[in-house]
Amino acid sequence: MPTYRLLIEYDGTRYSGWQIQPNQSTVQESLEQALATVLRQPTALTGSGRTDAGVHARGQVAHFTTPDAIDAFRLVRSLNGLLPNDIAVLDVRPAPDGFHARYDAWKRRYHYYISTQARALDRHYRWNIRPAPELDLMNQAARSLLGTHTFSAFCRTKSETQNRVCTVEHARWVAEDRPGDARFEIAADRFLHGMVRAIVGTLVKIGQGRWPIDDVPRILASEDRREAGPAAPPHGLVLEQVWYPSDR
Repeated sequence: MPTYRLLIEYDGTRYSGWQIQPNQSTVQESLEQALATVLRQPTALTGSGRTDAGVHARGQVAHFTTPDAIDAFRLVRSLNGLLPNDIAVLDVRPAPDGFHARYDAWKRRYHYYISTQARALDRHYRWNIRPAPELDLMNQAARSLLGTHTFSAFCRTKSETQNRVCTVEHARWVAEDRPGDARFEIAADRFLHGMVRAIVGTLVKIGQGRWPIDDVPRILASEDRREAGPAAPPHGLVLEQVWYPSDR
């Protein structure tokens, strides 16, 4: 059966995350309902990974299969005509045989956005932080995240994931053009439940001088979530991009 790949953008503010949950509004459920209407049959959609409640995406990828070939361009228009305005399908295209949005992904990139000044227009998409953390301190600490480590200390304690090993290839804070605005960029082969938000919360503590700059290796070695900082709020986190071997 033909497989199709979707590129999806969404504002996660009013959703309980990506994955379908009983009695909760989710992004996956909204998309599957729209697909069922357009294709006139129930259609299961598989995403590249879960995003938590309140987390956004600019580059979520998902796939579905159908018995017959479809007009991908027309499907984009039809879906966007049915979806709520906080979910948008940016692209639909045929995928290689056997393509799997989750298991075939070899790298994912998240950004976390902060501001140290009061914001009105994008207050729902940045964590307002006072006192202002030092980006240089946070970048020095973030270098200890690079490479392959067990990230149990940065994973939710109730997570069912047994394999807590991830390989981080990029982790840095970047000052943006507007004074007071910055973002944390992190790319890895996989991410654990709540991992990025726990890392951001920990680095901010270091950037504010509340924790030692060399504390990250100790936290990683502990494999204990209680040793890391509190999770940063979900509204500053965005799934930016997912990479696949077929894209090369």
